[in-house]
Amino acid sequence: MISSEYEARELVLNLCGSDSIARFELVADRLRQENTRQNLVSAASLDSVWQRHIADSVQLLRHVPRETAMDLWLDLGTGAGFPGLAIAIARPDWNVCLVESRKRRVEWLGAMIAELDLRQCRIEGKRLELVDPVPASVISARAFAPLPKLLDLSRRFSTDDTLWLLPKGRSAGHEVSELPRQLRRMFHVEPSLTDPESGIVIGRAKEAKPV
Repeated sequence: MISSEYEARELVLNLCGSDSIARFELVADRLRQENTRQNLVSAASLDSVWQRHIADSVQLLRHVPRETAMDLWLDLGTGAGFPGLAIAIARPDWNVCLVESRKRRVEWLGAMIAELDLRQCRIEGKRLELVDPVPASVISARAFAPLPKLLDLSRRFSTDDTLWLLPKGRSAGHEVSELPRQLRRMFHVEPSLTDPESGIVIGRAKEAKPV
């Protein structure tokens, strides 16, 4: 379990390599600046940005099997860029799509993508319902919607092979338990490395039927 900014940086270094550290430092600096203009993240979390946001995002890489064909990582409700922007920094050769409808956040994400030269990362600056369906290798979302609604909204992007990685905080186990049986058996909860009381919902929702 990660309990300090130092340990969070070490996790990022181990999962993403030394080349990513300077980029994440830039993101942390820009995040602090932008947070004075718009509420991207809670102000209190900026004192532990590596643990609360960066490491919390890149820990998802631990759950992606090596044999996964990464055609597209789709991040829903990206907000300040977590986890989607962090994944794009960690794996700049992967195609990453950030879905975010709020204009000011889209503008900030676009500026960060340009400054970091993340050529494989793009933004869909609209509501998820308006995004053209495309099959995703991985679908991630943090604080986007309750699990049943999330699955219902996102089933257009899911195939039998799509891996769902959903940081759900302290509600993870409860949200899985509330799913209909045929969906419940497709998901499980793994503990988060950055919060002992939080979990990550992981699974492959076979065609993600409406719930």
